[in-house]
Amino acid sequence: MGIYLNPENTAFRKTVHSEIYVDKTNLIACTNKYLNTRDQFLCVSRPRRFGKSMTLEMLAAYYSRGCDSRELFRGYKIEHHASFEEHLNRYDVIFLNMQRFLSRAKEQKVTDYLEKMVIAEIRKEYGAFFSEEETDLAVVLEQIYVETGRTYIFLIDEWDCVMREKQESEAVQRQYLDFLRNLLKDQPYVALAYMTGILPVKKYGSHSALNMFAEYSMTDQDVFEEYTGFTEDEVRDLCERFSMDYAETESWYDGYRLMEFKHIYNPKSVSEAMRRHRFSNYWTSTETYEALKVYMDMDFDGLRADIVRMLGGGEVKVNTRSFQNDMRTFRTKDDVLTLLIHLGYLAYDSGKRAAFIPNKEIVEEFENAMSVGGWQEVMRVLQASDRLLEDTLSGNAQEVAKGIDRAHTEVASILTYDDENSLACAVSLAYYSARQNYKIIREFPTGRGFADVVFLPLPASGKPAVVVELKYDKSAGCAITQIKEKQYVQALEGYCGEILLVGVNYDRDRKEHDCVIEKMQT
Repeated sequence: MGIYLNPENTAFRKTVHSEIYVDKTNLIACTNKYLNTRDQFLCVSRPRRFGKSMTLEMLAAYYSRGCDSRELFRGYKIEHHASFEEHLNRYDVIFLNMQRFLSRAKEQKVTDYLEKMVIAEIRKEYGAFFSEEETDLAVVLEQIYVETGRTYIFLIDEWDCVMREKQESEAVQRQYLDFLRNLLKDQPYVALAYMTGILPVKKYGSHSALNMFAEYSMTDQDVFEEYTGFTEDEVRDLCERFSMDYAETESWYDGYRLMEFKHIYNPKSVSEAMRRHRFSNYWTSTETYEALKVYMDMDFDGLRADIVRMLGGGEVKVNTRSFQNDMRTFRTKDDVLTLLIHLGYLAYDSGKRAAFIPNKEIVEEFENAMSVGGWQEVMRVLQASDRLLEDTLSGNAQEVAKGIDRAHTEVASILTYDDENSLACAVSLAYYSARQNYKIIREFPTGRGFADVVFLPLPASGKPAVVVELKYDKSAGCAITQIKEKQYVQALEGYCGEILLVGVNYDRDRKEHDCVIEKMQT
């Protein structure tokens, strides 16, 4: 048993014995399917603190020869899978944490340091099969394979740390990628290679040095969707176990939308909220908001407007295919937005090919990044939102119209204000502070159309629901009539209490808003 060769199952044992452990062991059934096939190279990228390292520790505990992990997996989902017995503790595992190698290499090349440390450990087990002078890891593994026929499972954590921390050195990046290609590609000793990090595989020109890897990223997790974060059912179970309100948990941490699983939650944040019995910003508190601000402030035409639209609850179309999978090569605003998707600051709807801000926790991070300068007009809108909500709840339609006028004036320099969608964005921004007590839904489906903006009160808020209909060059009264005729309020299934109907119209000639507010009871 070693650190790099066949690590012990201690790390995974700590995970399953923790206060909160959500069973993701069926991921092993996915990797078993790819063992010793042409599809044996997997690069699964996710944002930080989404359980990547714990996944590798689980795979190491399951595959490592020399471990006895049968009892450790007893009672978990994988135990009942047909492939469980076939591969349990049957392979030599090489576990590489690239962040650790990078930080310890100091003046050496990271790959030279890695080879020295890993070969030293392999020599204790297989030293009889290669020469004392050999320093090339690939050659060592080839010679062992020739003599013993043993194959290896490679588990590589933080594979992309060189790309992230050596952004300015393309030579270092290329040398590192060439090393991985030489170590893994077309090598008979590779049974499986599972690589994880924040970024997908780095591209150079029209090809990748690691083009044998199938990529599963935040733009397409495919078969690994269920294991990307916590699912809706898993979070409901945790909320029941820890007596936490599900609706508020959803508002804070839901929002990563995949093809099959439409509700994926940030596992770090949910676990912390359950354990501490308090909702707060846990995931983004592990990194300074200035890292986000650097990308928000990049000078690409349309980027600021897109960020404002997303802050207002909207979605923006993104071409993710041009991104070079690094943190330095940006040609368009789409490249910046795609990076923010991989970092977890944006969610991505692959069906619509659109990005959006997923939840309250991430919205707060954008607000923090804007507060340090350069976004003063948007910050003024956000800071005025408390008063606008108070005027709305008190039925003061005249003041609401004035408040939306002011919000429009502030964001006009960033956001083109020429249709109801732009109006909806400005209105959602103007009601920013409502997120504390409401779940805000743009284009709320009603069965007979879509309400422009709906404010669903969180259970403990004691606030009324609000249905907002927006018009452009018509009238606020027309908006109220549409809410009633299309029976939008009937879509608020399960809600009982007061509902405010808010009609807002923007008159393009007068450059002013009109507002009508009516109350009804359900």
